[in-house]
Amino acid sequence: MGESLPPREGERIPRRTAPDFNELSDDVGVVKGIFEGGFLNVAINDANQFGPHAMIALLGVVATITGIALLAMWII
Repeated sequence: MGESLPPREGERIPRRTAPDFNELSDDVGVVKGIFEGGFLNVAINDANQFGPHAMIALLGVVATITGIALLAMWII
């Protein structure tokens, strides 16, 4: 994972090699695709093509927990 590709013309920062990617078939839905690879694995490690969808869902979960914590601090 630490390997990098040679920079292209005009680029100063080398690109990293692509991680292992498990592409699912077209008949798999978003929810099934996210949970098939494990929610956190797909969201954080981008294990399949539903990584961005899982990251947005994770953002919603974290924002909800943060909002509840702030509301609890406001009430107490």
